[in-house]
Amino acid sequence: MSDDGRKVRIGAVLAAVGLCLVGLIMAPMMMVSTFPTITGGGLPDCEETAGRADGESQTAVSDIPPEYLELYREHGEEVGVQWNVLAGVGKRETDHGRSTLPGVRSGTNSAGAAGPMQFLISTWGGKAKIKIPSEFNGYASDGDGDGWADVYNPADAILGAAKMLKRNGAPENVRRSLFVYNRAWWYVDQVMEIAGRYAEDGAVSVPPEAEPACDEPLVEAAPDDVVAQILEYALAQRGKPYLWGGTGPDAFDCSGIVYMAYRSAGLSIPRTTFGQWPFGVQVSAGEEQAGDLVFFNSGPGTGPDRPGHVGMVVSPGKMIEARCRLCGPIKVTSYRGRTGIVGFTRPLQNPAVQEQLRLKAQG
Repeated sequence: MSDDGRKVRIGAVLAAVGLCLVGLIMAPMMMVSTFPTITGGGLPDCEETAGRADGESQTAVSDIPPEYLELYREHGEEVGVQWNVLAGVGKRETDHGRSTLPGVRSGTNSAGAAGPMQFLISTWGGKAKIKIPSEFNGYASDGDGDGWADVYNPADAILGAAKMLKRNGAPENVRRSLFVYNRAWWYVDQVMEIAGRYAEDGAVSVPPEAEPACDEPLVEAAPDDVVAQILEYALAQRGKPYLWGGTGPDAFDCSGIVYMAYRSAGLSIPRTTFGQWPFGVQVSAGEEQAGDLVFFNSGPGTGPDRPGHVGMVVSPGKMIEARCRLCGPIKVTSYRGRTGIVGFTRPLQNPAVQEQLRLKAQG
């Protein structure tokens, strides 16, 4: 059974038990370390790192058509994936649109793929050209703002490819995202090799916003020792996969990592998102602090009074979350600008937790 079919079947169960809801999973593309805890200390110059990672090699400049290079960089930055990985895909698939094989400029190839980034039409959205906005299930995108998502248009196709890579693990787990794009490890190796040749430093670098070493010293900045202990546990889970119903030690769902982080500090809170939402004291937006929870209206059976996704605030504007099975590993992300935010709560202000803290202090 497909992931989408499974989601329909279990949607009612998820709503009933209040577990985190898995994000919508798109159809796969064509044929075929846990991070260390952040405890402060010296941090690298992330702006300098970004400049090195962004540099283009002479190979890139000479091999990639200027208009394509601009699109790889623009949409890579917009979505948050490495531009040279996008370029590696474009090179491997169609030589940046220069291939004259069937399916590049019209029709499809023998596998049913189309356009410069070789999307299956079903993965794109069911049609090669889709009016934007409209209802569809896929990665169809309007990269040039003309109101159409055209699989043969380089701007549209590159933006769609960036979204697909992001959805499936990039920028942190690039190899996994490429394997979902085209399910063959030889393909992953080839794209990574090309991407490395396109980078000035010869590497496929993790962008600063995804690099744990470039976070502020989150644990050190915690408002008290209890929150520091909660954050230390949660941050130590970065890089682990999402698992529906997971409470560790190897994988978690969104509410599971929150539940276990509080448990690591000797505190008991509800296990599920639906239980955690009414448990904490409501906090106004802009007043949240580390250790608070941020809730989202996400998935079937959820709503403003029944949020289906939760993250833990690690600093204003940032949260750690286990988002969905194909959304990449557990990571620190920004919730500013994310749609569907229902509100913030502070579990530490719940009377039951206050009593637990009082007994801990006495013991």
